[in-house]
Amino acid sequence: MPPRWSWAAWTPPTPATPPWPSGGRIRPRRSGQTCPLGGFLVKADSEGRPGPFTYGRNQADGANMLADAVAPCGGHIVWRCFVYNCQQDWRNTKIDRARAGYDYFMPLDGTFRDNVTLQIKNGPMDFQVREPVSPLIGGLQHTHIAVEFQIAQEYTGQQRHVCYLMPWFRQILDFDMHTRPNGDAHVRALIQGAGNGMVAVTNTGNDENWTGHDLAAANLYGFGRLSYDTTLDPAVIAGEWLRLTFGNNEPVEKTLHRILMQSWPTYEKYNAPLGVGWMVNPNYHYGPNVDGYEYSRWGCYHRASFDGIGIDRSPTGSDYCHQYAPELAEMYANVETCPEELLLFFHHMPYNYVLKSGKTILQHIYDTHFEGAEDAARFYDEVVTLKPYLDPAVYARLEARFAHQKEHACEWRDVINTYFYRKTGIGDAHGRKIYE
Repeated sequence: MPPRWSWAAWTPPTPATPPWPSGGRIRPRRSGQTCPLGGFLVKADSEGRPGPFTYGRNQADGANMLADAVAPCGGHIVWRCFVYNCQQDWRNTKIDRARAGYDYFMPLDGTFRDNVTLQIKNGPMDFQVREPVSPLIGGLQHTHIAVEFQIAQEYTGQQRHVCYLMPWFRQILDFDMHTRPNGDAHVRALIQGAGNGMVAVTNTGNDENWTGHDLAAANLYGFGRLSYDTTLDPAVIAGEWLRLTFGNNEPVEKTLHRILMQSWPTYEKYNAPLGVGWMVNPNYHYGPNVDGYEYSRWGCYHRASFDGIGIDRSPTGSDYCHQYAPELAEMYANVETCPEELLLFFHHMPYNYVLKSGKTILQHIYDTHFEGAEDAARFYDEVVTLKPYLDPAVYARLEARFAHQKEHACEWRDVINTYFYRKTGIGDAHGRKIYE
């Protein structure tokens, strides 16, 4: 994977006179004093790293200590909310890593200094191909926040598979948290204003084309465009980027635009189904491994048995759903109203449960994985037709990447489908090949 760092797009708060909204005080910058550094991004108490918890303190204690230190020169602390207890027990169905960010930070709302911004991942877990929007984004009312996206495709193909993420980012920005009864509570509105913003883990590295995949730069460009205008249409952004990158070449633009816009849904088809996530090889997070994280200290992510799959986050399980506003909590807690793309994130369901499509969950798993592999094969065939229109070096890189994706999508299909066939003993209704 290419190196990872954060690219922030937020407006530092304008110095004000006490009392601060957080109740803290910031010393003003002395006349003539300059500071070559704007601030710090801090990751603490995460993945075994030390932090305030190590010393018996809370996250506000840690952030405010650093905020006070940089305040004299107008510095800012961006404090990541990627904090959770990684010493979990898979035997305990009430322990839920998804709850951690909200549980740790919500009681501290209003206690952070005004030169602190809490950086919150777009979902409660870790940039899966599909997650609900983090409840912490809507919950915090008296603290500066920035929503964190991931341009680097850590769990979405690592720039070896094409996966244009702007449609997903736009869905997140458009999501209504229902936490402002008399105001706009869409994510895009919650991150407006001084001290708030949106942030991304970028995908640039040492490759000749910067991002490993010639189409992956569309995510870098797209995030930049959305950070300045959160209402932009991802299809329009894709068209802009293609013309800027490949020129006014109609066959190239038309073909690659179609591939970009279909790429995220395609990746989701052959990845983990219905929001369950995490069916990847541990550590490097590339390639299918259904039980890779299932019995680890990080938690339990799908709890697949012979008769069902999914995590119960309703009141009968971890009750994560009630970290949301009542309108959303009620929707997620009810199997009938929970969005189906997140059904297995919120509920443990029998394989024979019938979705709105008329298919059982098991048949949906089989069908989507076959369809995803077919989509990837079609992407390759379409890219091959562009050889006469592309620079030879660019075409060679694209052909190699799409050939790999075509093959690897089949690996995802066969591993996932075989796993569930072995769990259930139920074959594909259409008689397609599933390995034993």
